Amino acid sequence: MDVLSVTSEVYPLVKTGGLADVAGALPLALAGQGVHVRTLLPGYPVVRGQLKRKKPVHQYADLHGGKASILPVQIAGLDLFVLDAPHLFDRVGGPYGDTTGADWPDNARRFAALSRAGADIAAGVVSGYAPTLVHAHDWQAAMTLAYMRYGAASALPSVMTVHNLAFQGQFPASVFPLLGLPPQAMALDGVEYYGGVGFLKAGLQAASAITTVSPTYAQEIRTPEFGMGLDGLVNLRAGDLHGIVNGIDTGIWNPATDTHLAETYSARSLKGRQANKRAIEERFGLDRDDGPILCVVSRLTWQKGMDMLVAAIDALAGMGVRLAVLGAGDQALEGGLLAGAARHRGRVGVVIGYDEGLSHLMQGGSDAIVIPSRFEPCGLTQLYGLRYGCVPIVARTGGLADTIVDANEAAVSAGAATGFQFTPANLDAFLHAVHRALTIYEAPASWKSLQLQGMKADVSWEKSAARYAGLYRKLASKGHQPA
Repeated sequence: MDVLSVTSEVYPLVKTGGLADVAGALPLALAGQGVHVRTLLPGYPVVRGQLKRKKPVHQYADLHGGKASILPVQIAGLDLFVLDAPHLFDRVGGPYGDTTGADWPDNARRFAALSRAGADIAAGVVSGYAPTLVHAHDWQAAMTLAYMRYGAASALPSVMTVHNLAFQGQFPASVFPLLGLPPQAMALDGVEYYGGVGFLKAGLQAASAITTVSPTYAQEIRTPEFGMGLDGLVNLRAGDLHGIVNGIDTGIWNPATDTHLAETYSARSLKGRQANKRAIEERFGLDRDDGPILCVVSRLTWQKGMDMLVAAIDALAGMGVRLAVLGAGDQALEGGLLAGAARHRGRVGVVIGYDEGLSHLMQGGSDAIVIPSRFEPCGLTQLYGLRYGCVPIVARTGGLADTIVDANEAAVSAGAATGFQFTPANLDAFLHAVHRALTIYEAPASWKSLQLQGMKADVSWEKSAARYAGLYRKLASKGHQPA
């Protein structure tokens, strides 16, 4: 079976979050299920640097304002189609915004172009390539399914995966004439959304099946609280909705072989974690002692509960823990964390930005990772924590609820606990969870049991890839059934 995956980022080439990790790891896992994935990706500068002497398999004289080509390339074991459209993607900055963090003003045009190319490939413009199914990821690729619905690939089955419903790609109605869709597409059952154009809404409407990245999140987005204005549509498509929890690449995330660590280790012996802990103390300017280090690796946003973390700093310092934070985002939250670090020198350390290697070290040496998200479709950092014996302390929501077994009395007695959950997502509940964690930390044998139980958890893509493959085959056997 051949599947065309359309996405705006893929690890290890381009990454702003978990989408890239999924888009990079899932194709490799699906290969073991007899599914060959070819991924369409924009030609950002870092990608274009790998395209030397590649011959285009399709060319556009004018794709949303300029010449463009589709080029095939293999990178890091991934089969890729790259949309080389310099007028849209070859620019200094990030995938979605400039160096100041402001969104590119032409994002509607940029990702409509990506989607148009995806639909064209689905329709057979690349000689010798005919995908069985198309899998679009998030709003940046969602219009692929709309272009298919109103074009030559309308009979091809498709999957729309929602990695985070909060990001929807909403644009004013004035962009519709630029899209090249027929007039009837600007309708409630098409791309129209509250008088404008909704990219993700269009994909949800047109997809043969919808997946989210955890079973709990699949149910949460059916409610007004988590549905972000799309719960009505999601409920209409409930029979086609599937929650499939994310996995991680256990080859990249492996404490026994991870070159980012000061010292490797495995479940057979956790001794190497001490060297990593010392390295974290040095990197974050933390006092050297035998107490626990809590770490945070996150975008610094309200969704991730980082305002809660800022409010908790003084209390955490008073509880005797040390805190290491790596992340970037809202400037007020960055300032609040830096101010907390200034108030508690040696107890709180903050690095603003993102560093992939440092994130590995933090998992390999911290005692616990804190994830106080108000909503979390899946989350990957808690899975990395399990893999590395860095005990997760998480809000009970979305994929966090699905992947962490709370260390309540029964779970601890049964040897099944892997971390700590708290609800509701507020300061008091969070601090209570930290207090529970510290109580067990003071009993080394019990804490080690938590670590080892987490390290035994299957966080790979194997089971989830099998579910995706099964869904693909079911859809392929039925053909596309338009919404």
